[in-house]
Amino acid sequence: MTSLSVEMLAAEAAEPITSAGNAQLGIAVLAGIAVIVLLITKFKLHAFLALTIGSLALGAFAGAPLDKTITSFTLGLGSTVAGVGVLIALGAILGKLLADSGGADQIVDTILAKAGGRAMPWAMVLIASIIGLPLFFEVGIVLLIPVVLMVAKRGNYSLMRIGIPALAGLSVMHGLIPPHPGPLVAIDAIGANLGVTLALGLVVAIPTVIIAGPVFSKYAARWVDIPAPEKMIPQRASDDLEKRPSFGATVATVLLPVVLMMAKALVDIVVDNPEHGVQRVTDVIGSPLIALLAAVIVGLFTLGRAAGFTKDRISSTVEKSLAPIAGVLLIVGAGGGFKQTLIDIGVGQMILEFSENWAIPTLLLAWLIAVAIRLATGSATVATISAAGLVAPLAADMSTSHAALLVLAIGAGSLFFSHVNDAGFWLVKEYFGMSVGQTIKTWSVMETIISVVGIVFVLLLSLVL
Repeated sequence: MTSLSVEMLAAEAAEPITSAGNAQLGIAVLAGIAVIVLLITKFKLHAFLALTIGSLALGAFAGAPLDKTITSFTLGLGSTVAGVGVLIALGAILGKLLADSGGADQIVDTILAKAGGRAMPWAMVLIASIIGLPLFFEVGIVLLIPVVLMVAKRGNYSLMRIGIPALAGLSVMHGLIPPHPGPLVAIDAIGANLGVTLALGLVVAIPTVIIAGPVFSKYAARWVDIPAPEKMIPQRASDDLEKRPSFGATVATVLLPVVLMMAKALVDIVVDNPEHGVQRVTDVIGSPLIALLAAVIVGLFTLGRAAGFTKDRISSTVEKSLAPIAGVLLIVGAGGGFKQTLIDIGVGQMILEFSENWAIPTLLLAWLIAVAIRLATGSATVATISAAGLVAPLAADMSTSHAALLVLAIGAGSLFFSHVNDAGFWLVKEYFGMSVGQTIKTWSVMETIISVVGIVFVLLLSLVL
């Protein structure tokens, strides 16, 4: 598609594509979301297809012409993938290098060698948080489960005392910290600053993961006291390797993009002069694309070559890392299309008008919308994308810090009470060998604690920033 045609489509989409009143728009939103929820939960349709069909249904219910609805959806999908698609791909490559090279196992073994007794739950939080930075939640679970089961068995610890802190660390990273897909999409939709969101996300994440992890695990261990299922202990990636990366090099590689992006945010605040030489440099190296690309390039040597990988093996690892994220990219893109359709039919403006008369704070409203969609669909990513699209217009007059807090409020809401319509629920249940009831009393409650504690700290930060 040429740049001219893109500009023409953008100009068309900038105009409202329907003259429907607020009542009809409200009904259209509820109907569109209901279609998505029904297709995902009842008919088990893939979220990409559900979001695509739901977007078309949304336009139809709002009385918008079909061609205009298609244009809005296509533009939204394209701009979202353009904004975050490369970042998700780079994150997947870094995560695959970390796993296959044995770097993740090196982090685990080094920290566990230094910890013991009462410190073990805290060690598990630290391990999960470090590993969880570049990895998708499901990949992080697969990597950490063998460690959790082995530590619980060999150290005679309660499975929940070790497992809950690890799951909390992964879940908090997944919901609140970029470069995970949900936070990235919300940042893109709302127009928040990634560096500031990352910095504030870490501030919110630390107390949240402590309360939902080590603290809650004491109670979870009392409620559900089960042994580690031996049949679920798989072989670790590094068991077949002759050597693996050092601890220092691995941690430095994982934290490199975080350091670069936070450095950019700090310089932007301190210098605040786009023409200043230092700020111009940090604006480049601290951009998400360059920061993650730098980490991947460094990782090829500090992780891949350090593990003895040949050039062909590294190339194969990179190639294998991209296939599993195709579904994620499609869901994220379709979510962006749904968001753009919401905006173009005038829903954003409708919420903006209604919110002027609401006594509820914007951050709390965003959290509640994300909670409702999370409970209905079971998907944290779908909840984040949809909520971000609905509340994006409310961020227009927000400060940089409050726009970042809006992203975090949505992220916290997207984690609320994982239950039977969430794939993560069944993943945890099967790996830990629990019943549905036991999974609800541990995993589901932990997710709810993360969500509630997260929004509390977001609201507290909003009072001082």
